[in-house]
Amino acid sequence: MAEQEGNNVSKSSPPRAPPFVGLDAIRSRRKGSGERNCCAAEGSRMDFWDRLFTEGYGADVRVQTNCGIISAHASVLGMASPVLKSMLNNSKGRRKSISIRGVPHDAVRVFIRYLHTAWQEEMDQFVISLLVLSHCFMITSLKQECLQKMEKGFLTTENVIDVLQLARLCDAPRLCLLCYRFIAKRFDAISTSKGWKVMRKSNPELAKEIVKSIRHAELRKQERLKRLEERKIYLQLHGAMEALIHICRDGCRTIGPIDKVLKGSDAPCNYPACKGLEFLVRHFVGCKNRVFGGCSHCKRMWQLLELHARLCDQMDECSVPLCRQLKEKMQYRKKKDDEMWNMLVSKVLEARIFSGAPFL
Repeated sequence: MAEQEGNNVSKSSPPRAPPFVGLDAIRSRRKGSGERNCCAAEGSRMDFWDRLFTEGYGADVRVQTNCGIISAHASVLGMASPVLKSMLNNSKGRRKSISIRGVPHDAVRVFIRYLHTAWQEEMDQFVISLLVLSHCFMITSLKQECLQKMEKGFLTTENVIDVLQLARLCDAPRLCLLCYRFIAKRFDAISTSKGWKVMRKSNPELAKEIVKSIRHAELRKQERLKRLEERKIYLQLHGAMEALIHICRDGCRTIGPIDKVLKGSDAPCNYPACKGLEFLVRHFVGCKNRVFGGCSHCKRMWQLLELHARLCDQMDECSVPLCRQLKEKMQYRKKKDDEMWNMLVSKVLEARIFSGAPFL
């Protein structure tokens, strides 16, 4: 009987092994639990410092404001700000006292609370006062947070003048630049605001500087638009040169070399200037008024041919008519005329490079 039971045990299948837990799985579990523990520890630490501030346990500093007194801890204030540390060292008595006036009482409370706990929930309401306090007491982290909040949707036509003057005093060049741009875009509305009128009386030099900067910005805008328009014209000239080569070498629609099969008048063309240039070439060939300056169309065609000759780098293989003859005549051009043509050529090439258009 015992032997039969032993045989049954030996024949039965062995128990399954537990699933293998890899090293990556163990690390991910530890990492997830570590992050949760870290967040919990961070939250409990902030709660601890917030309770320490709100309950005033062990507070040894009295911060006097315009409308009351705020209890704080000298060690926290001294470590956060060298200015506050110097004020505390100069304060006499067992319980030290410092004065922060000129800003609302609640703004000072939010400022002291931030030094204890880095609390940010009430910053939006007192961001201007907090910027002043952070600059005066050299709290770099708070100053950067205030500037970031003021740079994102904070500016209005009513407060931009005040913010600009504050940014100049608090050494915030990026905020100053944003204020200048905001004023330049909405100057008509801002020039009638109360802040602008007060600033013109209290700080006329700044008002003149703003008006001057707006005028310069407008001039720069006009110059930029002028350059873009000129580049557009030069790019059109380059397109005309490409279309001229295309007509003379490959043929297009109803005009081209004798040995080429033309596409027909309704066939599409990849060169926008081809249609207008086709009309100009036909007129140039059949025009009877060859007196110098007598025909504006012919004069324009001569200019296009000479511009092509100056751009073309092929001496005898170019398919454009009169290219070689015009190149030979260039040697006898006046120096002044030659300089003008060279400038035009450089502008056309610059526009082509700017647009990325390839040469044929």
